[in-house]
Order: sequence, then C-alpha cells, then structure tokens
Amino acid sequence: MSTATAQQLIDTARREGRTTLSEYEAKQLLAAYDIPVTRETLVRQRGELADAVRRIGCPVVLKGCAAHIAHKTEKNLVRVDVRTEDEALKIFDELMAAMAGEADAAVLVQEMISGRRELVVGLTRDPQFGACVMFGLGGIFTEILKDISFRKAPLEMRDALEMMQEIRGRKILKAVRGMPAADTEALARILMQVGAIGLELPSVAEIDLNPVILSGARPVAVDALVVIK
Repeated sequence: MSTATAQQLIDTARREGRTTLSEYEAKQLLAAYDIPVTRETLVRQRGELADAVRRIGCPVVLKGCAAHIAHKTEKNLVRVDVRTEDEALKIFDELMAAMAGEADAAVLVQEMISGRRELVVGLTRDPQFGACVMFGLGGIFTEILKDISFRKAPLEMRDALEMMQEIRGRKILKAVRGMPAADTEALARILMQVGAIGLELPSVAEIDLNPVILSGARPVAVDALVVIK
C-alpha cells in the first residue's frame, strides 16, 4: 500500500478547499490500499471517449464526475449498460451539459460489474471509539433495512469475519440461486484495509463504499465516497 499516494490525493483536495474526493480520486486512494475497485478512466474531452470505451470494453458505465458532486445518482449523472461508442458519445454530451458550470467536469468510463448481491462497507469516526468500520447490506437496502455491523479499528481477520455473521442478511454471502459463496476472506481484507485507512489517514472523516458488488465470489467496490476533514 502507499500511504503517501493517498495523502497526496487528500492534500490536493484540501488545497482546493474541498471536503470530498471525486469518485475517481476516491478509487485511487482505495487502490493504494489494495482494495479492489472497478477498472476506469477519466475523460474530459469528447475526442478521447471512443478510445476509453474501447480500452475498458463494452458494456460500460458512464458517470458525470466533478469534485463538488458527491451524490451522482440523485443528480441523474449515472448511465449503466452502455453498449456502443455512439451511445457513449450521446451520453457524454448529456452528462457534460448537466455539469455545466463545474470547472473540473469530466466523465468516468467504468467497467460494468455484473452481480445481484450488493454490500456496503464504510468508515465513521465515533467521538468515543474513534475510527470504526461498518459492514452490511448495500444498494437501496442500506437505508431501508439498516442491516449493518460495526467494529472499532484496527480489525484482524477474525473481527471482519465476525462482522459478516452479525447482519441479519448474512445468508446472502452463501451459495444461493446458482451464485457462488462470497470470497469472505477477500471481503474481510477490504474491511481490514478500510480500518487501516482510518488509523493511518486521520484527515479522512468518512468512507462510503456502496455498493460493493459480488462479481461471482469476488467483491468489487463500484462506487466510493471519501469525506475529508
């Protein structure tokens, strides 16, 4: 892992007066801690889009990306299952128009991860316990069911595995309806590394990885929000 790389991303954002990292920056921070994220590239010019789509490979997800836009779905800045370059170009124009006025507006071209099981992993800072890691059911179920578990960082493998057994929906991690059992050790390593970020980077106030999709057995963070002090 590279704490220095992560700190550089944070320092840049702070110099610009921001309290969040862009999704692209957040994924770079996570990757510096060996947390699995989607393959993606940031495109600012229309002429660069076709090459980016070819490199990632259709179908892709296109997301409007700007430093001051934290919640893209609420602003209708996410398009999934984009299957052709022509469709991607049309969507690029729509997203850039929707972000008019954002000086750093760009479009994130992201691989589309297939998987029906969505989880959430997060970091919060409790006034009493300090950095705490959160795990639970993700996607729309995070707010609806609030089926989550917490642990104080740092986490060992045993702690992370216990968290998975504490949620009511834990059976989602088992083999079900033709889907393989989740790689719980890989998922545990994500929880452990999020805890490590909380301890090693005190300027990170909050992390929200939602969803973490199980692509077969493998967990992948497909969206990320990092809030900084």
